[in-house]
Amino acid sequence: MTAPRGHFPPNELSTQGARVVGRVLDVSQLPSFGFGHRSLMWWGTMGIVAIEGTVFALAIMSYFYIRTLSDEWPMGAPAPGLLWGTINLAVVLLSAIPNHWTKRAAERYDLGRTRVGLFVCLVFELAAVALRFLEFGALNVAWDTNAYGSIVWTLLGLHMLHLVTDFVDSAVLYALLLREPVEGKSYVDVTENAVYWDFVVLAWIPIYIVIYWGARF
Repeated sequence: MTAPRGHFPPNELSTQGARVVGRVLDVSQLPSFGFGHRSLMWWGTMGIVAIEGTVFALAIMSYFYIRTLSDEWPMGAPAPGLLWGTINLAVVLLSAIPNHWTKRAAERYDLGRTRVGLFVCLVFELAAVALRFLEFGALNVAWDTNAYGSIVWTLLGLHMLHLVTDFVDSAVLYALLLREPVEGKSYVDVTENAVYWDFVVLAWIPIYIVIYWGARF
């Protein structure tokens, strides 16, 4: 199924188009993709979110467990600098706006708007990755200095991995959208990528609080 010149007719999964031929149900006219829970990609994304959300939760729990074992926190190191982490928090939160705009455009099969929106999302994601490198330098502790250094580098590194992963995924999707004709399932991929980025955005909020404010209280 392809999209002619930036427009794709609605093609949600439904029972319309199916017909019975003799004792055989002919489903050849049914659509091959759908949005939301109708898509296997959506269920796969939800599974990844559940697994990776659990990893983040365990890492945060490890942070507080290590803290209970220390008489001094953050173990003789100065608290992380707030500048770059706070700027990145703002960038990541603002990225949710073009992310949702792009998702809605993809659901309408609007190729032009989807391309523009995904490009803007790529700019935000690249900015977040660049700022993350500055954040590592502002932690004021090396990863191998002590247990505190190890856990804050682990937390920041885990989220960094998600930023890079989604940036690469978005770049691949953008390249696919530049090649016409565009398959209908590519629009579905864009919407699932948007759902995953929402997870990346929401995950950064508690991690930011733990890393940058956990050392101050």
